[in-house]
Amino acid sequence: MSNLSNKNIVLGVSGSIAAYKSAELIRRLQDSGASVKVVMTKSSVEFITPLTMQALSGNPVHTELLDEASERAMSHIELARWADILIIAPASANLIAKLSHGRADDLLTAVCLATSADILIAPAMNNQMWLNRATQKNISELKLMGHHVLAPEDGKQACGETGPGRMVETNQIISIANTLFSSGSLSGTKVLLTAGPTREPLDPIRYLSNYSSGKMGFALAEAARSAGAEVTLVTGPVSLLTPKYVVRHDIETAQDMLKACVEHASSCDIFICCAAVADYRPRRREPQKIKKNDATLNMEMMRNPDILSNITAQFEQIFSVGFAAETTNLIENAQQKLLKKKLDLIVANDVSDPEIGFDSDHNEVLLLWANGNEKLEQASKAIISKQIINRLALIYHENRS
Repeated sequence: MSNLSNKNIVLGVSGSIAAYKSAELIRRLQDSGASVKVVMTKSSVEFITPLTMQALSGNPVHTELLDEASERAMSHIELARWADILIIAPASANLIAKLSHGRADDLLTAVCLATSADILIAPAMNNQMWLNRATQKNISELKLMGHHVLAPEDGKQACGETGPGRMVETNQIISIANTLFSSGSLSGTKVLLTAGPTREPLDPIRYLSNYSSGKMGFALAEAARSAGAEVTLVTGPVSLLTPKYVVRHDIETAQDMLKACVEHASSCDIFICCAAVADYRPRRREPQKIKKNDATLNMEMMRNPDILSNITAQFEQIFSVGFAAETTNLIENAQQKLLKKKLDLIVANDVSDPEIGFDSDHNEVLLLWANGNEKLEQASKAIISKQIINRLALIYHENRS
């Protein structure tokens, strides 16, 4: 059953030639079991008629901010409360600008401000408009607000130009919308998850570490919890709030992380190693601050324990998931790690790209497992995490059946 079954969806349509795709989107949402109400901006009715959208949705189409036909003439409040999710497809550059600045001068923007539901935005516009610094700044603002933005696709556009700006296809919108609702797919399971960097001390004031922010691991913890799992999170030093109902353990070094994982792994069904663990540590931690005396500094390093390999070796029954953060040869390195460490699933991502690197709010990954693979297109780490958990749950239950 689709996660959209019995869900109430407000579909916002703004002024773009891609508005014709919203008609198909209504049908696909209904096929998934959802109820759809459509809100159209004044410019959108120049591209597709409200009558068409009403016939397809089976509900009156809303265009006016103050509607005498609605309860108390405040349709934006009624729609905001009714919606389980708000999808804006297509979202024009103008609408994106208004949303990013908190405008509420028409019905659609007012609904966006008044709703507590997730907002999924599918932009569509000329490629130069999309690439314009003002638009990119507005998109960044929307992401900071917690809205889910689906980057447009490259291709030939109605204006005759070619480039990024084509609205993503309806099946991708449906797929992402599905991930925004809890599925219960991991109900009854216990998940142990690592996140963030480790710190290896050099002396009392310095340490070796990496750029990991912990955002991906924390998003996975929240997604696993939303899927019904009991989640234990072992994390290195990060500046992130603990997801609700997740048990958190803070550590510093790779050895600390291994100790914590061994302590909790025996009672867990699934182990997700998302942390960026330091491969090496100084053989000796200097008791006093290292002084700047010579032009160079030589320091002997030693290997840290491999947390993932240790857990899979000690707890053979556990379903293990690893991450391969690579800068070159992504697929080859991930496949080798999958086999060498005897993993059930590996998540590979290219951290050399700043758009999807360590401190980014977005990611794009390739999932590899024994019998298949799946590419997850660029999206917020919250969305990517939910997609990973959905695939993980399928493989986990197949392996246990």
